[in-house]
Amino acid sequence: MTTIALKDGRKLEIETAGNNQGRAIIFHHGTPGASSTWKSWLTEVANQGGFAISYSRPGYGDSSRNAGRSVISNTENILAIIEHFNLEEIVSIGWSGGGPHALADATLIQSRGAISIAGVGPYGAASLNFLEGMGEENHVEFGAAVQGEAAINTWMLENAPGLTNVTGPDLIEAFGGLIGDADKAALVGGVADEMAASFRQSQANGHFGWMDDDLAFVKPWGFDISEINKPVQLWQGNDDLMVPHAHGIWLANHIPVAELIMIDGEGHISLGENRRGHIVKNALELFD
Repeated sequence: MTTIALKDGRKLEIETAGNNQGRAIIFHHGTPGASSTWKSWLTEVANQGGFAISYSRPGYGDSSRNAGRSVISNTENILAIIEHFNLEEIVSIGWSGGGPHALADATLIQSRGAISIAGVGPYGAASLNFLEGMGEENHVEFGAAVQGEAAINTWMLENAPGLTNVTGPDLIEAFGGLIGDADKAALVGGVADEMAASFRQSQANGHFGWMDDDLAFVKPWGFDISEINKPVQLWQGNDDLMVPHAHGIWLANHIPVAELIMIDGEGHISLGENRRGHIVKNALELFD
């Protein structure tokens, strides 16, 4: 893990694996999250012969905050990563709250495609009931975000501190109504420990990354998904209480080039854990 300096004086926390040959898979973590969310995925990419980069979005971990950021403005960070590593081609993978950010990367000329894993759809979009099917915890959190920064900051002050010392065995109880049977079965042992470590990392310098994500999600993303012309895969499970499968279906219906891969019986966490090798293989094939 290291940091890179940005031209505006901010810094980004990053992790890498594999041999850089001018192309990379760039990973976007969920909300909340941090670069270490993808530790096992970075290893998988390297084992399959690729180069992988994960980073912490602004405000998470040791990445400097960028107040007021939007989904599309995050591509400025990706362009900085591209320049730093002298990349000619990228494929972006985003999980959950990272899904929209991976889709935004598809607007970049260096993009060869994007993969969204249980990625959230746009808030307020016609024909998508954003909160329907989500656990009650998400209803309260996004309800605060819609009210504005003061309200979501109050919510964060009450809820974010619980992640600063969270451990793997704590997670099933901490997630409450946001996970179903598939995710509870997956959230054990090293999987739980790795996720808990990423949550602790995410809060290293406060809750601002998490808060800024929520605020970005309840306003327009800043780009038209119907104009994406790079290959897009949308992976989704039908036992997902964090980002219900209606989000994946909606995105598939509004991104002309998208392929929806719906997996019966998978949840928000289990989907990636059980399909990691397949997803990475598909991502690397987008460079061909």
